Amino acid sequence: MTIKEQLLQEIESSPDNILAETLDFLRFLKTKETETQPKPEASTSPTHANTNSTGRSLLEHLKTIGKWEGDDLEECLRLVYATRGKAKFDYDNPFE
Repeated sequence: MTIKEQLLQEIESSPDNILAETLDFLRFLKTKETETQPKPEASTSPTHANTNSTGRSLLEHLKTIGKWEGDDLEECLRLVYATRGKAKFDYDNPFE
């Protein structure tokens, strides 16, 4: 029996909550696989050599996700501001 057949067999006998978690994990693994494959410009650009996110790498990523469409930007920003809270850390910060 192939791995795919085994997975399908397990899927058939699993509840929806486990399937939802499994789907999220599978998508994560596929994304991780795509991100770890070297891009053609990776050899010439030092910002792509590091797999950790940096401010620069996040800004570079913004260039690839398109532009805002619609007229609800202000509404979305109000929602973000209304629902965000202060970060709370329950451990000692070694940098303080």
